[in-house]
Amino acid sequence: MDKPVIVTVDDDPGVSRAVARDLRKKYGQQYRIVRAETAEQGIEAVREMRLRGDEVAAILADYRMPQMNGVQFLEAAMDMYPFARRVLLTAYADTDAAIQAINVVDLDHYLLKPWDPPEEKFYPVIDGQLDAWQRSDRQIRPELQVVGDRWSAQSYEIRDFLARNHVPYQWMLSEDPEGKQLVAAVGSECHLPLVITSEGEQLQAPDQSTLASAVGLSTTPSTDFYDLIVVGGGPAGLGAAVYGASEGLRTVLVEAHASGGQAGQSSRIENYLGFPDGVSGAQLADRARRQALKFGAELLSARKVMSLEAKGQARVVGFRDGGEIAAHAVILATGVTYRRLEAPGLDDFVGRGVYYGAALTEASSCQDREVFIVGAANSAGQAAVYLAGFASKVHLLVRGEGLEKSMSHYLIEQIAAIPAIEVHYETEVTGGAGDGHLEQLSLNTRGTSWTADASWLFVFIGAEPYTSWLGDDLERDAKGFVLTGPDLVAYGERPRNWPLRRQPYFLETNIPGVFAAGDVRADSIKRVASAVGEGAMAVALVHRYMEKQ
Repeated sequence: MDKPVIVTVDDDPGVSRAVARDLRKKYGQQYRIVRAETAEQGIEAVREMRLRGDEVAAILADYRMPQMNGVQFLEAAMDMYPFARRVLLTAYADTDAAIQAINVVDLDHYLLKPWDPPEEKFYPVIDGQLDAWQRSDRQIRPELQVVGDRWSAQSYEIRDFLARNHVPYQWMLSEDPEGKQLVAAVGSECHLPLVITSEGEQLQAPDQSTLASAVGLSTTPSTDFYDLIVVGGGPAGLGAAVYGASEGLRTVLVEAHASGGQAGQSSRIENYLGFPDGVSGAQLADRARRQALKFGAELLSARKVMSLEAKGQARVVGFRDGGEIAAHAVILATGVTYRRLEAPGLDDFVGRGVYYGAALTEASSCQDREVFIVGAANSAGQAAVYLAGFASKVHLLVRGEGLEKSMSHYLIEQIAAIPAIEVHYETEVTGGAGDGHLEQLSLNTRGTSWTADASWLFVFIGAEPYTSWLGDDLERDAKGFVLTGPDLVAYGERPRNWPLRRQPYFLETNIPGVFAAGDVRADSIKRVASAVGEGAMAVALVHRYMEKQ
């Protein structure tokens, strides 16, 4: 079998030879090194390798090249080798440009020149990229086919579910020729949206549980008793699953929709420790999910938890669609949901022009159109930056007088540097209208009413904890966030119905053995890093709890 290939492209002959030399020295036994001194030569080489069926493991491209810079080269190469690891070679002066380019080509790493000594500055980077490539699943599977109406809320929900669970699919409108053919093949009684699996199974308007089973996601627990149940698959829940499983606890994570939570919808997280180049929420969630599986955690998808109760030493979780599982301990990591805009007319268009969260599946549909975003926190800023790469204009609607109190400084600077983003301060949405989908917004800026043609509105306002399913036995604050540890004994009183002599542990609720981590916990820090940290901390407290039982 032919060796996989590492491609390097640099228009400086000296640098080009040095890169190839260092690569051959370390990786020549396992990989074939292909060197090109122009982007045109590089594209031609990549095209020929694609025709021959060669595997390309990594592509290194210099940022400053005439005719086609490194970002443009990597973008072109992605079409032929989507699984190849992408590294941009750049001088210190071009670092900002390299960072800005991350969203364009989903860059895996940028490498500063010079890299002497390579043993310290070059090889560790390439080792990491090649290891990631070797571990990746590079098999291109037949895609699902999804046929539906453009402004169908259920069609959007199916596409969003598939995208967030990393299931490839082909989307077709029911009025397109190919879509019409598939609908006709099913018959006149076909109910949209229609999902056709790679095996030819036809699913008409499927619910999430049916869809999850059809695409191979795990929905059924392997046993009825575990050491630890984690409810919620956001950063806190994934962190708890990773640490719980890695420390020997038989762990199951239950997620109603898709791993990653709200963070999983983020187009780019740039302030998370260990990712200087930034990482998309989907990538971070997928890596954490695979890490949890590697350690033996069980992940259940499309299962909604509707009850929690203590039965002796067991903590029992019940599902909305029936059945239950039990464990020694439970970690609640259900996170928060975006608050709904109460403006008249908007509820009629949820999933049909009004979207709560990033809705990245809609980005390509916004090409060369104007979009509106409501919110002033990081999630809204990240969405604005991302959608500016598609839309002709992004209107960021902010209720307050500025962004400084709620948005990270790096995002404020990025927004200011993108001409396509216009920030409207002291502006609120007062209504929405349309025929079958959103077509117009009513707005008010500093007391002045105005209207705007709008087919896309993305909402990121406030956060409500997903705790409505919890019974009255578990203590929450006035806003519904779960009270834990010191907050339960803030006034010197014992927690309600607390049966033990000791006080609750730091992340423990008023039900012994039930812990809360991440955004769902009262007064938590609403950041990805703190959520992951709380997930890990909760596992340590679970160990302490189990040792004393």
